[in-house]
Amino acid sequence: MEIRPFGVEIWMNEFETKCDLNLAETCVESITLGELFDMAGIRESILDELATMKMGYGAIEGSNRLRDAIAGLYEAQTRDNILTTHGTIGANSLVHHALVSRGDHVISVIPTYQQHYSIPESLGAEIELLHLRPENQFLPDLEELRGMVRPDTRLIAINNPNNPTGALMDRELLEQVVAIARSVDAWLLCDEVYRGTDQEGDGYTAAIADLYEKGISTAGMSKAYSLAGLRVGWVAGSAVLLREVMLHRDYNTISVGGIDELLSAVALEHREKIMERAHLITRQNLQIVRKWIANEPLLSWVPPKSGTTALLKYDLPISSREFCISLIREEGVMLTPGSAMNMEGWLRLGYSNPTADLIVGLQRISAFLTRHGSV
Repeated sequence: MEIRPFGVEIWMNEFETKCDLNLAETCVESITLGELFDMAGIRESILDELATMKMGYGAIEGSNRLRDAIAGLYEAQTRDNILTTHGTIGANSLVHHALVSRGDHVISVIPTYQQHYSIPESLGAEIELLHLRPENQFLPDLEELRGMVRPDTRLIAINNPNNPTGALMDRELLEQVVAIARSVDAWLLCDEVYRGTDQEGDGYTAAIADLYEKGISTAGMSKAYSLAGLRVGWVAGSAVLLREVMLHRDYNTISVGGIDELLSAVALEHREKIMERAHLITRQNLQIVRKWIANEPLLSWVPPKSGTTALLKYDLPISSREFCISLIREEGVMLTPGSAMNMEGWLRLGYSNPTADLIVGLQRISAFLTRHGSV
């Protein structure tokens, strides 16, 4: 099986240890286990609980405690609609491998996480890309999507909130996408790893698994919950779907680590404190970016409505990779080049770092832009 190189991951692996300030990071600033224990009020008791755990495989589908906690994130899901995975990346991979075969017709939005078009392509599917455009606030054009679906469309892959644009489909728009998918009986996969980080309200948008009988929601502990190191994700969907996913999961997962599942359950059981912190960081920091970009004539954007990243359009006669490498060398600041996401001419900025780091990083980008813009 041939598969395209994963642009963003290759970039991160190449440069994230070579910068002073990583503004390419996409997780809300990670928390320590000590912070998690304090939020949950278990600092004095957690060691005793861990000390009695036997290091066997544990529950294959995921512990009941964790699956109950995950189900609590949805309107209409129970533990029987949840399978745990090795991160959201594992959830997405399992879904694509379970549902997509050679010759299938698959539609994916772009830009998005590269899994959603490169994995089906590698499986021999016929891929059509639905381009998200700035003039449409990086939201899908529903008429264009209606024109793309066919009676043999197997899967539509979307990403909400969107990475890298921060665009957000509300419930009404999602329901219209559902109607299009239902019209051809297609599966609808929504990568919801940034769900919970909306700039308004409680942060949570409707989940596709709650809106459609063939809707599939994937998510995990990395982005909104600041616990990427646990490497825990999940698939939420129908029993029919999970049976198919389980056939593939048996070959590459068996089970998720018991300690990781325990700590994930603790986090989700106390998510109100984690999300209060996440909202403070993402909402405060985005306002800082908003004020900064208003004073940068070489940059433009569509302000994000959710997520942890923004896509910036720059006006310099250099490639995005050249821009980002020069920025690291000259200022020690790391961004993600649009070329890694099939969005040449753009840059991805992660704004959920420690606020002090974000402010210093933006100042250094300004110095870079001033220097190169005057050449």
